[in-house]
Amino acid sequence: MQDNVSKLIKVCNKLYDKQLASGKSGNVSIRLDDYIAITPTLKAINGLNEDDIVLVDMNSNTLTKGNPSSEAGMHLAIYKKRSDVNAIIHTHSPYTTGFAFSNKKIKRLEGFGQIKNPYIASIEYEEPGSEELALKASEAIEKEDVLILKNHGVICVGDDLDEAESLAIFIEESAKTQFVSYMLNSVKDIE
Repeated sequence: MQDNVSKLIKVCNKLYDKQLASGKSGNVSIRLDDYIAITPTLKAINGLNEDDIVLVDMNSNTLTKGNPSSEAGMHLAIYKKRSDVNAIIHTHSPYTTGFAFSNKKIKRLEGFGQIKNPYIASIEYEEPGSEELALKASEAIEKEDVLILKNHGVICVGDDLDEAESLAIFIEESAKTQFVSYMLNSVKDIE
C-alpha cells in the first residue's frame, strides 16, 4: 500500500507542477482492494505526505485520520460502476475548465485510443461534492474515460494512475490546441 500512496503523491505533485490543479483544487484517488486512498479536502495537492492521504471504504467510512476530498462520493460512485477503473483524477485545468464554462465542446483528438465519439462527454452542472454530482458523473462516465463537468472541471479515469495522469495531460493539451485554433480562426488575416 505504501508504494501506491507514494505514487499517488508523486502524481499529485506532477499535476500541480504542470498547472492542471492550482490552489486547493483537484483531487486524486486510487482503488486499493475494498477501499480507496484519496487526497484530503482543503489542501493543495502538491507537497502532500503519506499522513495526508485518507483511506475510505466503499461505504464512505473514513478509515484513517483526516478528511477526504469533498468529491470522495463521486470517486466512490465511479469505482462502484466501473470495476476496470483503479485511478481517478479530477482537476480544474485551465483550458479544459474554460471549455467547461463555455458553450463549446472539446473534440476528441487522435492520440489516446480509438475515437468512438466526436466530442468529450459532459454533464450539466451539479453542486461540487453533492450526491447529484456523484450520481450523474458515475452514470455519464460509465463508458467514457474523460468527463467534462459543466462550470466545474474534468474527470479522467484509468486502469492505473499513469493512465489517468496521461489522459489528464492529453485532454488539457487537446483543449489548449482547440482554444488556439478557435482564436486563430476568429481573427481575419491582415494583408
